[in-house]
Amino acid sequence: MSVRWVPRLLVLWDLMIATAVATVAVQYRDLSWRDVLPGVAMAAALIARRFAPIRVFALVTVLVLVQVAIAEAVPAAYDVALVVAMAAVVVHSPARAAGYVCGAIVAAAVVTASMIRVDQEWSGSPLDYPYLGEQVAALGGCGALWLFAYVFRTSRERAASAEREADHLARLAAADERAFIARELHDVVAHSLAVMIAQADGASYVADPGTARAAMRTVAATGREALDDMHRIVAVLRDTGDDDPQDRRSRGLEQLGTLAERARTAGLGVEVRAGGDTGRLSAADELTVFRIVQESLTNALRHAGAGAKVLVALAVEPERAVLEVSDDGGGRPSAPAAGGGNGLLGMRERVAVHGGELTAGPAGGGWRVRAVISLREAQ
Repeated sequence: MSVRWVPRLLVLWDLMIATAVATVAVQYRDLSWRDVLPGVAMAAALIARRFAPIRVFALVTVLVLVQVAIAEAVPAAYDVALVVAMAAVVVHSPARAAGYVCGAIVAAAVVTASMIRVDQEWSGSPLDYPYLGEQVAALGGCGALWLFAYVFRTSRERAASAEREADHLARLAAADERAFIARELHDVVAHSLAVMIAQADGASYVADPGTARAAMRTVAATGREALDDMHRIVAVLRDTGDDDPQDRRSRGLEQLGTLAERARTAGLGVEVRAGGDTGRLSAADELTVFRIVQESLTNALRHAGAGAKVLVALAVEPERAVLEVSDDGGGRPSAPAAGGGNGLLGMRERVAVHGGELTAGPAGGGWRVRAVISLREAQ
């Protein structure tokens, strides 16, 4: 059913209820206008009960009192209208307490009306009143309708709350995905471009054609690898579900040697040291280590420049892995140092996912990045 038809059906339902109440009010042919008019007014008021439930309940209550005061023979319309108005308050009123108050008012009205009727029609003991069962049933019916309306309201609120929570979680997931994309793109593009720029700058200054061709080959290889990384990121985002788990380790400790060699061709003096049981690192741990080393080498190339010496040290301990990447700051920057700090932020976010911490700052004339990663079972 189309959503736009729902309000129309609700309006039709309200009109049917109002018509039913009005029919009860005029069902007796010998009633005067004083008997009928208040009941018809109650029926008309019920049409707006969804939009102004408290006001409608108040109006119906006043009309009930007016009908009782002026009518010669009170029909059952006031009973029906008052109960329907009470249910509307329980379901539609913004204030939940209003439903309690209206329920108490209706219960008091039913009890009071029953006592008046017994007093007028019966001279014996109230417990012997022949229609006492009807009065008790009327009170029980009002209570059952109130409870049904309350359960309906509670179920609707829970459904709305669950929908809001699902929407909130979807927004958080989308934000996490955007952050993941930003980190991956920054790490891939920034590192690859830094190496390519350094190689291109070097090739433009060397006189040996062989050296220039080697530099261009490095540029081409770096570009192809960056393109492969981009394809891998897109594949992860598509999430087809049939990707090889081994492919997720395609950026890990085994690729640190290639990463270091590429940095050496760009002019950095890179030394890699690893200690401890590196097999305890999960695929996610290895990817984090790889990306931190990649970003740190990129920053060293940009800020310390070609000729700087960089030490990459990884120590795997029983409960954590400690990674340090430090440079001596002794090179000449191959390009102006610029950037918005996205790389450092991305590294911190990666480490935070593992429950660790990352620090970065000047050290010994250069720069040092230290990451502590809490270890879980290797995947």
